[in-house]
Amino acid sequence: MADGGARVELLGPVRLLDGSRAVPVGGPGVKGLLALLALRVGKVVPLEEIIDALWGHDPPATARTIVHGNVSQLRRLLREMSDPVAEISTRPPGYQLSLAPDRIDAHRARALLDQAALESPENASKLLAEALALWQGPTLSGVPDSVRAPELDELRRAIRYARVNADLDLGRYDELIVELSPIVRADPLAERTAGQLMRALYHAGRRGEALELYRTVSRATLGSLGVEPGADLRSLHERVLNDDLAAHESEVPEQAVAPSQLPPALPTLAGREAEVEWLDGLAERGDSTVIVSGTAGVGKSALVIWWAHRAARLFPDGVLYAALQGFDPHHPPLEPGDLLSQFLLGLGVPADEVPEHLHERVALYRSLIAGRRMLVLLDDARSAEQVRPLLPPGARSMTVVTSRSRLEALAVSHSAKLRVLGTLAPEDAVSVIEELAGPADFDLNHALARLCGYLPLALRIAGAKLAASPQWTLKDLVGELGNERTRLAGLDVTGADDGVRAAFDVSFRGLPDGLARTLLRLAAVPARHAGPHLTAAIAEISVEQARRDLRTLAAHNLIAEISRDAFAPHDLVRLYLRDLAETELDPAERAAVLDRAIRYHQAASDTARRKMLRIVDPLDLTGLVPAEALPPLETFAQAQDWFAAEWPNLLAVLDAAYADGRYADVLRLARVAHTYRVVCPLYEEWIRLVDLGLAAAEAADEPLGQCWMLISRCAIALTFELVEGSIADAERAVGLATRLDGRSLIVAKIHLGSVLTLLGRYSEAIERLLEAVAETERTGDLELRGQALNNCAETEKRAGRPAEAITHQLASLEIDRQLGDDSYAVVSLNNLAELHLGIGDLEAAERYAREAVSLAVSRQFELQEGILRVTLARVLRGQERLDEAREQYRLAVALYERMNPRQVEDLRKEAADLESV
Repeated sequence: MADGGARVELLGPVRLLDGSRAVPVGGPGVKGLLALLALRVGKVVPLEEIIDALWGHDPPATARTIVHGNVSQLRRLLREMSDPVAEISTRPPGYQLSLAPDRIDAHRARALLDQAALESPENASKLLAEALALWQGPTLSGVPDSVRAPELDELRRAIRYARVNADLDLGRYDELIVELSPIVRADPLAERTAGQLMRALYHAGRRGEALELYRTVSRATLGSLGVEPGADLRSLHERVLNDDLAAHESEVPEQAVAPSQLPPALPTLAGREAEVEWLDGLAERGDSTVIVSGTAGVGKSALVIWWAHRAARLFPDGVLYAALQGFDPHHPPLEPGDLLSQFLLGLGVPADEVPEHLHERVALYRSLIAGRRMLVLLDDARSAEQVRPLLPPGARSMTVVTSRSRLEALAVSHSAKLRVLGTLAPEDAVSVIEELAGPADFDLNHALARLCGYLPLALRIAGAKLAASPQWTLKDLVGELGNERTRLAGLDVTGADDGVRAAFDVSFRGLPDGLARTLLRLAAVPARHAGPHLTAAIAEISVEQARRDLRTLAAHNLIAEISRDAFAPHDLVRLYLRDLAETELDPAERAAVLDRAIRYHQAASDTARRKMLRIVDPLDLTGLVPAEALPPLETFAQAQDWFAAEWPNLLAVLDAAYADGRYADVLRLARVAHTYRVVCPLYEEWIRLVDLGLAAAEAADEPLGQCWMLISRCAIALTFELVEGSIADAERAVGLATRLDGRSLIVAKIHLGSVLTLLGRYSEAIERLLEAVAETERTGDLELRGQALNNCAETEKRAGRPAEAITHQLASLEIDRQLGDDSYAVVSLNNLAELHLGIGDLEAAERYAREAVSLAVSRQFELQEGILRVTLARVLRGQERLDEAREQYRLAVALYERMNPRQVEDLRKEAADLESV
């Protein structure tokens, strides 16, 4: 490993180092964030998990802002390293640290433990001693108490246990007696350590002391727990008592049959360190039943077979293996009776002595393995019923089951531990390709891994194609897989049925008819994920049934629950299902499914927007879907959360509807969805929505729709202060509105006045805005009057007329409060703060600014919060409270980086100017 560049230490005080130089990172919160990202290096850590870990169940209102700021600080430190080998990327729904794992002490310790398992006892002892030396005190020191990683303490225990076993094999009994005796005296309930000490005493010729040690442990467990020591320690005691303890644990009595039925393992296993560690921990703790599930092709069998070869030494009485053919396209699932025959033969039972009846085979099988320490590997199980007769009795043996289904019934009946296997991290996925095809262009290899969905089966097929077919270049294969229509065909295997499509097909064809029908209708909608309400709408079932169907499909690993009540398939599964929907649903049914998806999003969007902001556009679509078929949308927060979660689906449905020529539907959905982006503006997302809506309005030849979409585009220009094209849009909207209705004309004039303000044409702007105010007084439209007054005040402020501006702004704020409209109130408060700052009344300016910030934080108006914090920073600067001003600038920059990146550089310069003061 190079001397320079980032290194992270977690096994003691949390530290960031540049080579050997410690880099100050800040307080416990920043260190805690660094630890959370480093613990899961290469993987995305969701923002919500970070907040939960740093603050528990009581995060501050500004938790998101604090995390964003701390991420920015860490990014700056990493960029300033002597060798920038690490970076933190924003990867929805959180952040990802990219750094070689061997630069993080905890991951290096795990790697040394894995390597030691493959070495001779002498080399293993050295490697494990090196791993233990990485600990420099209590793990994760200096971070908030809520940040915990008990797996690091478990890792240390596992390393020490393995190192002691290696030293036992090397005959270092006297040294081990000195090391282990005080540990066991301090904690006589530590049975594994007591067992190691008993072996050391026995082999050192101190058998009597080994027996006395067992009696001490037995008294302690009876006194504290009311039970005898565990089966392993009791068995060891019996062997010491009978004076027949072998020098090495791997020795098996001659009369015992120790089967070794494992198939060959992959030469290397990329990216499964956490799962291997999890299996190791279960084996060491004595958990008897384990289930590894996951979608087709995710590498379940590869993982457990590779691990079983590595862990076989822990099971001196042998390893049994059976492929249960649960999802074999050519054979039915094997019957438990046939599997038991296979196991009995492996255990040494002559063929003519295998019982005929199932219950007799079960009884004999259990009798033969009772009390033995064996590993039973059941690969590709179809159901819990297929597995149950094969589970060994007692706690000494361990069963590992793989299945495309979760087999949750075994968790209930046998306390099975469950693990759903995900796809590989990008770097590990590239390693799989390079293992088969050799190193190649970095960017192309990463592109190929991404197109394979980081799915191990797809990665191996791609790597094999490159290795076996010289006519295929990496660029060619990336080009073929880059087309979604040909991607699955590109991942088929010539002359075989084990390509990606075939693997998925087996899973789908095994579904009951009702589930298959729900999944096909989901596949016919271009949604990135689906919840119970959307599923109910498109499948024409109840919400309760939709939720059951989604969870059952997730249990079959055809989709995954990516967040609470939000389900999505793996990207390659999505392509497979889309193709399937096109062949198995007729065009009329596909059209009907899209129609139901459009109506659902129109009704839900319109319902949600009415909880977020004053409704200026009078379009009403709330009655398209019964209220009981929609999710809860009763509060601002519920509406905002729904829009945030559903936005990718909403855009995908818009694109599909536009491609299908449903221009009127696209226009209506764009009009009601626009409100969300007013409250939570992201430029690229917002402009895409509005441009699509305007194109649909023009294609449908709807002047009213064109007017409202032009008004929406003016709103974008005003929010992000974009001058180009804004006056043309505003004047065109006024021209259209003149021929339509009075309300549209007032709204268009308000936006024209605001655009004129943006252009610096203040007199014209004030004239237009006062016309709008007068018109609203005649019509009694309080909402539009408040908006016109607010915009007029802003123009007067820019024109150098503060007294008139304050008068109009106070009138606007009064309307905001009368209507209970917080999203407008924060704007009015900010304007009042700026106006009072401008006239030198800093006390009033601070009062208005702080009230606005508090309101924006409570309502999660993040763009507005950034603007308000800049205003507050300027006020504090005017009061010469420079430290407080710097903090407000720091928080504002963090918000601008995400919400308003076009203006973040100007803000950074303004904040930097403060440093010279």
